[in-house]
Amino acid sequence: MPRPISPGQRYVAGLDGIRALAVACVIAYHLNVPGAEGGMLGVGVFFTLSGYLITDLLLAHWRQHGDLGLPQFWRRRARRLLPALFLMLAAVSLWVALFDGAQLAAVRRQVLAAGVYVSNWSTIAQHGTYFARFAAPLPLDHLWSLAIEEQFYLVWPWLLLAGIWMLRNRKALALMTLVGAALSAWAMGHLYHPDYDPTRVYEGTDTRALALLVGAALAIVWPTRVPDLGMRPTPRRLLDAGGIVGLLGILVLVWGTSSFSPFLYPDGFVLLALATAALVAAVVNPGGRLGPMLGCAPLRWIGVRSYGIYLWQWPIVVLASPASSTFDWPRAAAEVAGTLLVASLSWRYLEEPVRHGALGRLWHSARAGGGWIRPRPGALALSGTAALSLLVLPVLSLSGTLPAASAGAGAASAGGRLRHLLALAPARSDVAGGQRIRAPASGPLPTRSSCRSVIYIGDSTSDGEISAEYIPNPRQRLKAQLAKVGVTETLTEISGARSIVETFEGYPNAVTVARRHIAKGYRGCWILALGTNDVDNLHTGSRIGYATRIDRMMSIIGHQAVLWVSAVTLVRSGPYSEANMQGWNRALLAACARHRTMRVFDWAAWAKPRWFIPDGIHYYSPGYVARTHRISQALAHAFPVGEHPSASCLVR
Repeated sequence: MPRPISPGQRYVAGLDGIRALAVACVIAYHLNVPGAEGGMLGVGVFFTLSGYLITDLLLAHWRQHGDLGLPQFWRRRARRLLPALFLMLAAVSLWVALFDGAQLAAVRRQVLAAGVYVSNWSTIAQHGTYFARFAAPLPLDHLWSLAIEEQFYLVWPWLLLAGIWMLRNRKALALMTLVGAALSAWAMGHLYHPDYDPTRVYEGTDTRALALLVGAALAIVWPTRVPDLGMRPTPRRLLDAGGIVGLLGILVLVWGTSSFSPFLYPDGFVLLALATAALVAAVVNPGGRLGPMLGCAPLRWIGVRSYGIYLWQWPIVVLASPASSTFDWPRAAAEVAGTLLVASLSWRYLEEPVRHGALGRLWHSARAGGGWIRPRPGALALSGTAALSLLVLPVLSLSGTLPAASAGAGAASAGGRLRHLLALAPARSDVAGGQRIRAPASGPLPTRSSCRSVIYIGDSTSDGEISAEYIPNPRQRLKAQLAKVGVTETLTEISGARSIVETFEGYPNAVTVARRHIAKGYRGCWILALGTNDVDNLHTGSRIGYATRIDRMMSIIGHQAVLWVSAVTLVRSGPYSEANMQGWNRALLAACARHRTMRVFDWAAWAKPRWFIPDGIHYYSPGYVARTHRISQALAHAFPVGEHPSASCLVR
């Protein structure tokens, strides 16, 4: 909350301290800081604070002038928000075009959505996710929250004006605002499902209006120009106590929850909004002690620049370490330092001058032929070239017409990126996460399977098995390899980030896929190459355990033959760590003892580290060729023609 430009507005330094707290929580969440799994709740703090400040500003104008001053309000919002946003969008567009062309198409969509402040609904319409750790993050994923705030700026003034005209009573207006907040909380609870990705309820304007409206209701009854009541000893102490409780409540929620905690939807978000409102009420009280504490110089410095910090922190984190899902102190320190530096420069040379009318003065001076322009034609030409570059280069970047962008876009396909990496990547050692991969057992395998029809359900670790770009020779792809062992019909159900329970980008989960085939009367064999994402989902907050997931699939399939493929990665830590995959594999073996038609193929015993691409999860072409061959051989070994199924649960 920078110092107000308009006269008569009160500056509350403690509110900048709240902003600093909120943006610190968000950064900690994005950096995977231990103990900050709920750091995304910092955005909810921003929402409640924004609802309070915007409503307070509008009502102050109403008291002074008899109207809300909407043209001036929107003009000030545009000067405050747009320049820094457009600069960041231009920089990210250019960076992605030059250095990460694989994401160009997705970033193009994000830029267009951000330019009209519909990022949240664009993600929802695309069945996207804010929480997927398996898919590569995009550098503009964080702009959903700015879209919600801008939508609030456009719609809320009209609703507030209607409320003023109809109710003409401060308490009634606050009550109706709280009713709106309650309806938003109800919508969040109604739409939330614990087994599905929560992006829809997390990014929906309807569901997140809760926090904004709680802040608005507080501004109606407790504006920044608080009544004399706040100066009295007893109310002042009560407000300070409530503010401390609110601050502690925010910190406890950040520490004790995660994005997948069912408690959040909506109870946790309601508590967060109320805790933030209590903190704001205490901070704006001029007689309180909490405000000066949160308004100390370091927090105030961060809070004043919090908008720029929020804009730049996620692109810097993503572009600096796109494949990281773990916390690393040196890298985190460098990324935070870079964020603060860029945000500080943006504040000093762009945001603050524009807030004080620099663009307007420049425009009027140019139209009038200002004296300072004519004596310096070189400077004018340089400024014009820079301004034109800021407009033209991002457009060229997003269109893919820059040479580097065209090369990147060509490599965006799996095959193009694969061939490039194959040419450059050195062979890896045979050690994964400090543990040597087991050598497979020797011995001949049966060459024919009793399975004639197979349904193969897999995630992105199986994508290359059916891809002509990864496996150019069709005889080496999955269907041909299964045909070699006697399978005459192969139905593939492979989808990126697929889980047994959770959904991703609108694609059905494995349970849904299996039920559809069973409902159509399918009888045959199954190959289930799942688990990588189930491990991640359990690591990030799901309460559905490994055994429950496996048993749920087996109960749907019934007594049909099922070959599960074990999971393996080279990741040392985080949700996709090899240690977590080993836990999943142990759960598969335990389940095999409960289901007589189930067998487990120990792909982890065959996988060679040099087959993995740098993310440690997916494979180069040789890995996919070997995987399809080994899976087909394992099917013949597990369910051989003319014989009983393999006596051992574990098939190697």
